[in-house]
Amino acid sequence: MRRSITVRKGFTLVEILIVVIILGILAAIVIPQFTNASSDARQSSMTSQLQTLRSSIELYKLQHGDLYPTGATGAATEAWDWTKLTGKTNSDGSAGGNLGPYLQQIPVNPLNSSSNVGSVATDPAVGTASAGNGYVFSQATGKIFGLDKNSKTTAD
Repeated sequence: MRRSITVRKGFTLVEILIVVIILGILAAIVIPQFTNASSDARQSSMTSQLQTLRSSIELYKLQHGDLYPTGATGAATEAWDWTKLTGKTNSDGSAGGNLGPYLQQIPVNPLNSSSNVGSVATDPAVGTASAGNGYVFSQATGKIFGLDKNSKTTAD
């Protein structure tokens, strides 16, 4: 007498439920880390962008006799002028010379999508608000600072 062995194919409902529960637990652990990674990447991009901007400003200042890329006279108290960093300039800061460009395009703040530059008398403390701007330029030190999505200065 021969016994036939039945071969079971497929998974039972319990096995499938266990796998789905395990996948759900893993997703609950991993997804928040991806959310943080996105904001961390924006912050890293901002830090890198600020280093590039500061280097460009220092080079501009060096080649233009301690003038900043601001209004007509280059004084730190004048309004910011991106065209002086993105175009060619003369040694007095006027357009059309053979110095520059220092940046290929106007940088956009990755944290708040603005390229406006506000001006303040001294270096702002971290968390200082400057609504409507992507960056803040310190008239005292010539340093540029980035703003977060709430228009507050970042750590760097």
